[in-house]
Amino acid sequence: MSPALVYKAVLGLVLVIIVVFFFIGKKNRQEKRLNPLTGLAFALIIAGIVFGDNQALGYGLIAAGLILGVIDIFRKPGKS
Repeated sequence: MSPALVYKAVLGLVLVIIVVFFFIGKKNRQEKRLNPLTGLAFALIIAGIVFGDNQALGYGLIAAGLILGVIDIFRKPGKS
């Protein structure tokens, strides 16, 4: 196995573990749903990580996700 394949397999396993813990921990909390802009920002950041082999595409997707995330933060009414 190549090191890149091992890295991607470990990354996938860690992602599955995080999702499992998310659903287990969700039982005791109030449900807060993501709005569409936050979901799109999260998806773009994940896509940027997945397509990181092509640096221009990967960094572009991550930057777009971060910009959308910052826009979403400023659009939400603040509770200080």
